[in-house]
Amino acid sequence: MNGKDYYKLLGVSRDAKKDEIKKAYRKLAQKYHPDRNPNNKEAEEKFKEISQAYEVLSDEDKRKQYDTGRLFTGSGAYGGGGYGGGSPFSGFEGFNFDQGRGQGYTFTGDLGDIFNIFSGGSAGGFAGGSPGRGRRGQRGNDIEVTVNMSFDDALRGAEVPVTMTRNITCSTCQGTGSAPGTLPETCPTCHGRGSIAEDQGLFGLSRPCPGCGGRGTIIKNPCPSCRGAGIVKQPKKIKVRIPPGVKDGSRIKFKSKGEPGAGGGPPGDLYVITRVAEHRYLGRKNSNITLELPITFSEAALGTNIEIPTTDGKVKLKIPAGTQSGSKFRLKGKGAPDLKGKGKGDMIVTVNIAVPKKLDKKQKELISKLEELAPENVRAYLK
Repeated sequence: MNGKDYYKLLGVSRDAKKDEIKKAYRKLAQKYHPDRNPNNKEAEEKFKEISQAYEVLSDEDKRKQYDTGRLFTGSGAYGGGGYGGGSPFSGFEGFNFDQGRGQGYTFTGDLGDIFNIFSGGSAGGFAGGSPGRGRRGQRGNDIEVTVNMSFDDALRGAEVPVTMTRNITCSTCQGTGSAPGTLPETCPTCHGRGSIAEDQGLFGLSRPCPGCGGRGTIIKNPCPSCRGAGIVKQPKKIKVRIPPGVKDGSRIKFKSKGEPGAGGGPPGDLYVITRVAEHRYLGRKNSNITLELPITFSEAALGTNIEIPTTDGKVKLKIPAGTQSGSKFRLKGKGAPDLKGKGKGDMIVTVNIAVPKKLDKKQKELISKLEELAPENVRAYLK
């Protein structure tokens, strides 16, 4: 014996269960690991001691020998190297830690437990995990289509037909990619894992298997319909409800209406891009509807009421006497609906005085008389 009390080193009782020992070691390994304590000789020595203690107490036979005083644990035991012999991480299923090339500790096994030790997390998302951990289903692809709409339909909202081409499971092979009567075979390169390990210093990380592209299987007899892809493209017509207020270039999302997922994964989404035709006389700026309204000189000078179209039907617009060309009038709530549900915009009416391009003799005489009776000099400020 070397005088070390392994139970005391790990902080457990002599009748501690294996799970208690493992839990205690994990906690201490996280605290004293050399990567967390660079250039700290005391922490490194402590790490060696608890690793040696765990090496012995986690093994049923070695623990019995230690308890009965028949286990020699001095320097050189069990191979004479490292942390009292053996790997300091033995007992962790799927692990193989070795002191390597002067760069600390090289991991070449499963990532699951080591991430639990050092970060409290999980390595379930890493390729190359335990073969027993099934890969997650893959989410289906999103689909984007464009629809054409009239100006009025864009304001009111409408149900429009959409034709989209999407990938679906091949009915010939039921998605396996193999010809009927055959099945995909386990990849001989990665043995079904879908990844191969690469030594990267501290951790032996993994990359997708080049032999199978990360699938874990290879197809020797491809399906004649899908050529081994397991999916085929198929056009599909559906109807979607476009909400009121869309404008040219709006992008509407329809959740889970895209391509189906692979391996039980969720479907993708459908995105509909709206192309809105121009109106004959109405315009649009954000949620506001615009209208250029021509009026005559007499209407501008004397004032009048003019019936105009709006998104809610026709209304009468009062033109005050003396209205100047370019004047703007705002009709509250007569604009386009807001896509975010914040009510409606306004209607902005811009009046422009229409000047006749052709006049007959009588009209010219009347306008000349009107000019003689003009109450003010409109260019007086230029003098």
